[in-house]
Parts: sequence; C-alpha cells; structure tokens
Amino acid sequence: MSAKIYIVYYSVYGHVEKLARAMQVGAKRIPGVDVSLYQMPETLSDEILAQIKAPPKPADVPVISPLELADADGLLIGIPTRFGLLPAQAKALFDGTGSLWANNTLRNKLVGTFFSTNTQHGGQETTALSMLPYFSHLGLHYVPFGFSHPALSRVDEVLGGSAYGAGTVALASGDRPVQAELDVAEAQGEHFAQETLFRVLGRQTFEKLHKAEGKKNERM
Repeated sequence: MSAKIYIVYYSVYGHVEKLARAMQVGAKRIPGVDVSLYQMPETLSDEILAQIKAPPKPADVPVISPLELADADGLLIGIPTRFGLLPAQAKALFDGTGSLWANNTLRNKLVGTFFSTNTQHGGQETTALSMLPYFSHLGLHYVPFGFSHPALSRVDEVLGGSAYGAGTVALASGDRPVQAELDVAEAQGEHFAQETLFRVLGRQTFEKLHKAEGKKNERM
C-alpha cells in the first residue's frame, strides 16, 4: 500500500502553481508515494478574471471538491495571501468540509502549507497561520518544514518561504519563483512525502501488532 499525497493549490497568475509543481517533483523522489496535483475551485467570475488579466487555468490539473480531500493520506495546501490571510477560494474549500469534520474523516492525516505574497513583508507567515484553525478543527496534523533548507536562512536577496513552508515573493513580471524558492519547494515536497509514508507504514505496523495481540489474547 502506497501513501497518497494531494497537492492542492489556488493560483491566479501561476506563482503558487509553479511552487506546487516543484513540490510534486520533490515528493515523487520518495518510492511508495503517489502524488497528485489539484486546483481549488475558482470563486471569481470569468468577467473578473478577464479584468485582472488572469491567464487560463492549467488543463492538466483537475479541480478538487471538499469531500475528495478525504482520499489522501497527506495534504499540501498552497495559497496566495489576501492581506496576510488565506484567500476566499481556500476558505470556501475548507468551509465545505463540514461533513468530514462531523465524521472525523480527516483526523490524523498530515498537512503542510506553502504560499505566495506580493511583497517581502506581505504576510507569508500569517497566511500560513490563518489556515491553522481549519487544521485544528479537522484534526489534521500540521507538518511545518522548519529551517530545513539553506535558502531559508539567506539574507543576500529577497526570497519567499519560512519555517512554515516554501514560498515566493510574486512579481507582475512573472519572474518568480526564482530557482532558490523552487529548490525549497522541492525539498519540502520530499520531506512531506517521507513523513507521510512513515505515518502510513507506521499505522499498518500498529494495526498488524494490534491484530496479533488480539488473537493472542483470544487464545489465553
């Protein structure tokens, strides 16, 4: 049995999408892990998207529904900031998980975050923190990346990302993410995939031991 990871993101101009694809590259380095990309449902109208000159959504990435989140063992959630908080599209997705909450369906699954802001001080850490109430109420186990990549400690240039996960400082020119930011995303994807696989294999081992112990007690 393999571990199943869903990388679920929302992206208007492609910055978070690029991070998500880098996450997928890193996660696929771990054998025994199945990694899938999903987009969050768009809530903006076609008229608004045209006014803000948003490019078309990628045709190769399906749109996920709230209930489909339950099929994954681990979730990597990628979002741009909205004034230092999660965007409406992410809120709409997780607001739709009421039945999953009621049945503890997402309990003990792993979750991580990555993000994008338009400026260096645009709220990358608060954007990640704004997701934590959803994770807590749903019983998801949050897996921060920590300072696990040297690029996160660099001060020679402006880079996105923090202990909470990979990130980018978006530019209208489309130049971002830069390679260092993509490297962090790949490393986080690999780390998260490893942790998710550990969790799945550990659960399987526990269930086998528990079952064997039950049979042993029946014979006594």
